[in-house]
Order: sequence, then structure tokens, then C-alpha cells
Amino acid sequence: MAKDGAKSQEDYKLKDMKPDLGEKWPHGGQRGGSGWISSERVASTYDLVEQMFYLYVRVVKAKDLPPNPVTSKCDPYVEVKIGNYKGKTKHFEKRTNPEWNQVFAFSKDKIQSSTVEVFVRDKEMVTRDDYIGKVVFDMHEIPTRVPPDSPLAPQWYRLEARRGEAKKRGEVMVAVWLGTQADEAFPDAWHSDASSVQGEGVQSVRAKVYVSPKLWYLRVNVIEAQDVEPSDRSQPPQAFVKVQVGNQILKTKLCPNKTTNPMWNEDLVFVAAEPFEEQFFLTVENKVSSAKDEVMGRLISPLNAFEKRLDHRAVHSKWYNLEKFGFGALEGDKRHELKFSSRIHLRVCLEGGYHVMDESTLYISDVKPTARQLWKKPIGILEVGILSAQGLSPMKTKDGKATTDPYCVAKYGQKWVRTRTIIESFSPKWNEQYMWEVYDPCTVITLGVFDNCHLGGSEKSNNGAKVDARIGKVRIRLSTLEADRIYTHSYPLLVLQTKGLKKMGEVQLAVRFTCLSLAHMMYLYGHPLLPKMHYLHPFTVNQLDSLRYQAMSIVAARLARAEPPLRKEIVEYMLDVDSHMWSMRRSKANFFRIVSVFSSLIAMSKWLGDVCYWKNPLTTILFHVLFFILICYPELILPTAFLYMFLIGLWSFRFRPRHPPHMDTKISWAEAATADELDEEFDTFPTSKGQDVVKMRYDRLRSVAGRIQMVVGDIATQGERFQALLSWRDPRATCLFVITCLVAAMVLYVTPFKIVALAAGMYWMRHPKFRSKMPSAPSNFFRKLPSKADMML
Repeated sequence: MAKDGAKSQEDYKLKDMKPDLGEKWPHGGQRGGSGWISSERVASTYDLVEQMFYLYVRVVKAKDLPPNPVTSKCDPYVEVKIGNYKGKTKHFEKRTNPEWNQVFAFSKDKIQSSTVEVFVRDKEMVTRDDYIGKVVFDMHEIPTRVPPDSPLAPQWYRLEARRGEAKKRGEVMVAVWLGTQADEAFPDAWHSDASSVQGEGVQSVRAKVYVSPKLWYLRVNVIEAQDVEPSDRSQPPQAFVKVQVGNQILKTKLCPNKTTNPMWNEDLVFVAAEPFEEQFFLTVENKVSSAKDEVMGRLISPLNAFEKRLDHRAVHSKWYNLEKFGFGALEGDKRHELKFSSRIHLRVCLEGGYHVMDESTLYISDVKPTARQLWKKPIGILEVGILSAQGLSPMKTKDGKATTDPYCVAKYGQKWVRTRTIIESFSPKWNEQYMWEVYDPCTVITLGVFDNCHLGGSEKSNNGAKVDARIGKVRIRLSTLEADRIYTHSYPLLVLQTKGLKKMGEVQLAVRFTCLSLAHMMYLYGHPLLPKMHYLHPFTVNQLDSLRYQAMSIVAARLARAEPPLRKEIVEYMLDVDSHMWSMRRSKANFFRIVSVFSSLIAMSKWLGDVCYWKNPLTTILFHVLFFILICYPELILPTAFLYMFLIGLWSFRFRPRHPPHMDTKISWAEAATADELDEEFDTFPTSKGQDVVKMRYDRLRSVAGRIQMVVGDIATQGERFQALLSWRDPRATCLFVITCLVAAMVLYVTPFKIVALAAGMYWMRHPKFRSKMPSAPSNFFRKLPSKADMML
């Protein structure tokens, strides 16, 4: 069992890799090497991935295609065939001069044929498709295109008829070349390894870059209203204001007085995304009863109409007329007549000086304010090569066979990237490289691996849902990376499930952080993490939690509208939408993190205790000597402390971490979590469990909370005893303390401080022969002081 545990711990660790990165070309050439690609070429943008060669075939168009002699029409399409791989263009009806402009990419490692055949066929609905003609290319004569060369110019090729036929078959414009994944045609090309994907699934297998929408905080200061009238005018209204922006609805408090001129002076804050599609919808309502609210007026406005504020300057308030519709049988003819008898006083602005947080500040990836005018220059470049994955678990069944269609998503700042989907592979190779600008080094990039369940086939995920399943996630904090160093590691993909911790595979990454300005980066370490508006006009904790949830919902909704969509389950997993939910496992993990933080202080106190009890006489004597020196020369205390920390830092440099941090199962308390704790962690909110299970968990939570309550009570008791020293709650204890303070003051006035400190230190470090096992008198006195615990019910 011990061996199995050690093996699993080793399996969960980061592993070093030595991939063959950079570009390599025929005849031994390499970037900066001695091949026919010389070192004077432009530096490669694909030096963090392993090079993958592809054969590209661009089918542009055809002309002068002969019609079918039977139907007198031509419905042409092109079929590109290399060995067992076939790719087809769409077909056009009744067209002899069609244009396709489609690129096919065939992985060179899987090509076993010596020729490339381009067939032009006539689509038939009933019989077999007619052969029109073909063009054949010899693999050995295909040119190699090296970026940044311009694209290879396509050429017209005459179609070859079948043997024995002399009839002219028309021409097709084609370009064929050998390239890599750095080619501009690569992202939008049809790939031979995804040939089984049909229909709408074709778009979902391609690599794409997404940009999060630009988010603003909308601050609405509701000041007052005038002349608001309820339907029952005999009784003044008790008014409140409700504001809706998209799916967000906020209300002010009820005006304390029943009046037609209510005042609130409350701030309501919303999240809005550009382009502003939602309307600003405000209603002034009367609280008729606990179950009934009556609308007395409304205001509808586009968000573009409001002022944009970039700093903390005051925004001018404005009066807005409220629309009110007539009601009742007698006013039927005036039902749609606008009445401007009421108005409301508002101060509304779009805040551009804040950073709208859609992720936790613990692993935030972007700290820039909304307004681009306030952005600083980038301090570095982050480059990530998403190489491959190994040993992925089967995520679904397709045609009775367990399989996985993996792709990777990376998120940093406003830029999201999605690699192409590798079909039916447990060891996919992506070899795609992406770059981000870095504005603050104390940020985190998040990468997740998912299984594509939207390929248009009969696939079905293991949990039965038609959602892209999570395979695992990796976070890398940029401040832990050395500048200009390439980190190549294999990261374990760990996922917590209701059955426990499971390793879903490994993902191989190459990461490089390039610093553009070292001085600027050092300056940022003393600069606030967030823009200054967060400190000049801060939000409450509850406001931030609510606004973060709204921002995540908006980002997920907008990215789900892209093509192919970055689906809601992916965005929520990458942004840790449920990180605030209660978890017994996380609570234990955080408790032991606190214990670990204070472990060094505890170890120091134990060492000082050993010094005081003379466990090692030589150490105690040396400590006495140091103590005497510091007493005689007190000006050396602070320099000695800082020099000591400097030496500790130099000594620790030898043992500095060599790898970036990764998901740690021990810190996360993942392996020690029980089945019931994990079942509780993955429970829905509100709970979907039975009454007995909820009762058991509630009792357990009460037990844990009871211990926390005792600890908090003990801390409060000690603080109240300090207050009782001078409060005369215990007159005899306070009298003793006051007299002791008077005597101590008189003694300290006439005694040099060095003598007092020396005497106190010698008494503290006295030999065990002069110590008693009983508590000291000051300790006994303090413990007998009263607290407010006896006043509690």
C-alpha cells in the first residue's frame, strides 16, 4: 500500500520533458542551422512547438467543365485523394465554372502514397457520380513553402480524361505545396485526421482565437423622485426603484416615509458589455402590500446615452421624465398617452476606471481598467506552445467504442485560444503556439483540456449529457517564471470526481516569459494590483461577488455566440464559477495552509524554548553572548535582523523551485477527502439530496461550526481580559495592576533600559534548576481576570 501511495504521488507530480522544439527543414536545415534555410531568415514564431509537416492542396476553381450528356447539366465537386485519405469540396448545381477556394491539409507522417490525385466529378443523385477528369502530382516534385514567403500561386491544370477519350474535359486551378502548422492556410484547412466529421461539426474541430467582450460597470445613483402618484391617490405611496439591465435586476430600499416625493440616494451597480445590446429599464413602484407592487412610472434608455467616466471626478446628475400609462375603463381612449407628470433624479455613468473582474483575484489574468486610454505599456510577452497530451482517459462511447476527441483551451487576459480537435486520440499532438501581451507579472494563465461532444455524430459522453466534458486544468503564475527561459514540462491533468481524485492524463506545454522592461516590472511590484478606482471608491465584498458572477455570465453568453461557440460549461470551468461554494475538503485544506504558514513561527518558539531550557548548552551560551552584544549595542538590532534575513535568502537560493507550480493534491487535501465530502462538494445548490443526507451533513456542519465558535470565543475572552486590566470590573485586580504599573514606572525611571533588558533576558533564559513547574504569577493573574463570557446567555 505504501508503494502504491508513493507511486501515485509521483504520478501526480510535474515531469521534465525534452521535446524537439523549433523549425527544421530539408537537408538538415534548422533555424540558425546549416541547411539551405540560413540563419538570416526572420526569427520563427513557432519555436516553442515541435514541427509538423503537412501537404496542402488548395482547390481554387474550375472552368469549361463539360455537361453530362444525359442530363445536360453539370453539378461539379472536387475530390482530393492521397492513399486512403479523401477530401471533398461542396458541389455546385448547374455550374460549369465553379469556385471553391478550399484548402486540404494531409499530415505528412501518415501519407503512404507517392502521388496526389485531384479528381473533378459530377454529382449524381441516383447513380454513381460521373468522372469528369483528374490531375496527378508526384510527391517528390511538390515544392516546399517556408513562411514568411508569400502564398504559392495556384495554376491552371488541364484535366486528364479516361484512357481512350479525346474529348476536352476542362481545367482546374490548384496549388500544391509542403508546409508546416505555421502556414496561414492551416487554421481554416480541411484536415485529413478529421475526415470523419461531417456537417456542423466541421467548424467545431478548427483552432480559433476568441476575445472576451469589453465589460463596463454601470453605476446608477438613485437620488430622489418628484410627483409620483399611485392609482389610489387617497393614500401616499411607499416607493422604491427597480432597475433592470439585461438579466440583472436591482432594487433600492423602501423610502422610509410615505410621500409623493421620495428620497433614496442609493448606488446600484451593474455589468454591461460592448456593444451595448441591453436597454436601461427603470421603474418607480409602490409597495401596496407584501405580495403586490404597483408601477407608478418608468424610464427606458439605451446605455450609450450615459456618460463614460475614466477617473473619480464627479458626474453631473440629471432629471429624467417618467413615462406613465393611464389605466381604468374611463381612460380607455388615453391608454397609450404619455404623461410626464413625474420625474426622477439620477446620476448614471459607465465606469471606465475599474477592472471588471470575471475571475477570482487569487488567480486573476487581467488587471487592466476598462478604458483603453488608461492602459500602460506591456512589460513582457508570454508565449505558450501547446504540444500534446498523453494517456488521456476515454470520455465517451462512439459506435460502441470508448474514445476521446480532445482539444485545449487557454485563457489569459481578454484573449482565449482554442486548439483544433484531434479526433479519436488518447495521445493527441496539437503543436500550436500562441502569444499574449503581459501587463503585470503577478497574473495567472489557465489552460484546460476538454472532450469535444459536438461533432455531429452518434457520440455520447460517459455522464449521458451533451456537453464538452472536462479532462483537466493547469494554472501557471507568471511571477514564478524566470525571464527568457523555456519551460518544457508535462503537467498532470487531475480532476476531482464524486468517486475521488482521478488522473485523466498529462498535457505537455512549452512556456516562455520574455521581459521587455525589467525596471518597469520591478516598479509594478510596489504598485497596486488593480486600478486606483478600486481603492478610491471600493465596492463591498458582497457587491464584488455579485458583479463577478454577472460578468462571468455575460462572458459565457457572448462567447457562446461565436462560431464555433466556446460553450458555457467551458467558460465556467476556466473561470472557476463555483470556487466560492462550501466544501469540507477546501475548508480542511485552507486550515492546514494556515497551520503551514505558522509552522515556522511555531518551530522558532520551540527552538527558543530549547535555548531557555538549556537543551543544547553550547547553543544557549552562544545565544547569551549574542544577547549581551545586542544589549550593549542596541543600534545593531535592526541591521542584524535584516542581515540575517539576507543570509537566509541567499542560502535558500540553492533550494529554489526549478519548476512552475502545478495542481498539488496534498495541499488541496484531494486524496484524503472522504466519499461523502466529495458527494457534498458536487451537490447542486440548492441541494438535491434526500432529507436524511441533508440532516447528517447539517449536523456535521454544526459540529465543525461549534469548534470554530469555541476558538473564536477563546480569542474574544483573552482580548476582554486585556480590557479588564484597567476597566475596574474586578476592582481588586485593577488596583493591583495600577499599583504594579506605578512601581514599575518608578523603577524604570531610575534604572537604565539596558540593565532592565539584560535582567529580563537573563530571567527568561535562566537555567532549569531555577525554574518551577507551576505557572508564573503574571500568568495566574491574567487568567483570573474577568471576561464577558459570563454575561452571555
